[in-house]
Amino acid sequence: MSTEERVRVWLVERTYGDDEQNLIILTYATPDGSQSFRKERALTSFTGDERGTKAALDVSPTNLSDVTDEQTRQQYAAEAERMAASHDPDDTI
Repeated sequence: MSTEERVRVWLVERTYGDDEQNLIILTYATPDGSQSFRKERALTSFTGDERGTKAALDVSPTNLSDVTDEQTRQQYAAEAERMAASHDPDDTI
């Protein structure tokens, strides 16, 4: 898949799974907050240099979900803007 067919999303939220204590849910969103990408990782997968959490990802548009709640969309847009202003996409955070 070429770069033109991918969408940059920024990390906007990091939460623990409700039913699984060893699960971290990473939410990335488009700069306008209108679409999100959810990535689930086991807590144990965060160890080692190769397993860092990137500030941004380039994902296929087919993997994005619409953010329908206006308040959440605004929150995601604000956080994506903050992340983009203070981090390079490949920064590990």
